[in-house]
Amino acid sequence: MTIGKTGATVAMKGAGYYSQSTRGAKDVIDNATGMLVEAVAAIPEPPANTPLQIADFGAADGGTSKKAIRETVVALRNRFPGRQILVTYTDLPSNDYSNLFKNILGLTEDQDNNYYTEFQDILVHACGIGFHRQLLPDASLDFGFSATAMHYISEKPCEINNHVHVVGAGVETRVAYAARAATDWENILLGRAAELRPGGRLVFMNFCKDEIGRYLGNTDGINMFDTFNQLWRGMHDEGRISDAEYLQASFPQYYRNTEEFSAPFQDVTSPVRAAGLRLISIHTGLVKCPYRAAFEDSSNSMTTREFAVSYIPTLRSWSETVFLNALDPSRSPEEREALIDLFYQRYEDLVAANPNGHAMDYVHCYIAIEKEL
Repeated sequence: MTIGKTGATVAMKGAGYYSQSTRGAKDVIDNATGMLVEAVAAIPEPPANTPLQIADFGAADGGTSKKAIRETVVALRNRFPGRQILVTYTDLPSNDYSNLFKNILGLTEDQDNNYYTEFQDILVHACGIGFHRQLLPDASLDFGFSATAMHYISEKPCEINNHVHVVGAGVETRVAYAARAATDWENILLGRAAELRPGGRLVFMNFCKDEIGRYLGNTDGINMFDTFNQLWRGMHDEGRISDAEYLQASFPQYYRNTEEFSAPFQDVTSPVRAAGLRLISIHTGLVKCPYRAAFEDSSNSMTTREFAVSYIPTLRSWSETVFLNALDPSRSPEEREALIDLFYQRYEDLVAANPNGHAMDYVHCYIAIEKEL
């Protein structure tokens, strides 16, 4: 069995599904827009006759960051009027770039924050290579941003034999994933250090494990990843999927804690420090699941089934490809799709039968970084 690289196997669900179904991810970004504006206020003026350059690393279809990017563009335009602004969106080659550009052009249902058509001298590019390496020319980037993306590791060090996610794995597997994640974090930072102009800034909002052990889908209720594993294991035990198909459905993810995020900046021998990056601030925060909040609204008459129908798409938008790509390629597309539909239907039925504890609260580490002048 071959352990595949993340770029070859992972994608957000396309055709606009991701941004339409991930209100929580947008809330995280919108709530932290002030960090982006503060970063813009701190960057030095770039050399004459060069555009201001910003980048969204791990952008998916661009919908969740649209408002934040507009606010960044406004802040840049206010500080440096008359300058061209180049916005680069990066993601994996399997990303839905068609819908990304439709979002930017205002050709989707979301008609707000269309900065490309609102302002003059805006240039938009996309890069279909993952953020674990340098993507932009040396000393060309003024401001880099990433949200809800850098928990993806570049490749899985191993499959997880008893679970679908490293949060439920044994000690040896957790150590292997932690080592891979540490190497990837260093590479991410070195790539950004090369790209940044002196004085440039980065703002990252990364999934994490916080100070009391909370992480995405595991706050004060039912563990989302344990539920994924329970349902996927159930399909295996029924003979619907094979041993290999169960085993290969392991997420190429790792939730770092603040110590792991901070380590490259605190180690005086780190190549990250040698490259000029300095940690400005770091803190964790929780954003409540908006679908759960709507269900709990006392003025809302939502049924448990309606809650389940609203909630499951946000899980499916980013997890589907993990389970779909675990299925044997010899199966027909129709058979594969039917199995995946059954998997998420069972999750929906589980939530509808008893919604207590089901929520996907977002737990993030908010990080501001500067490249020394």
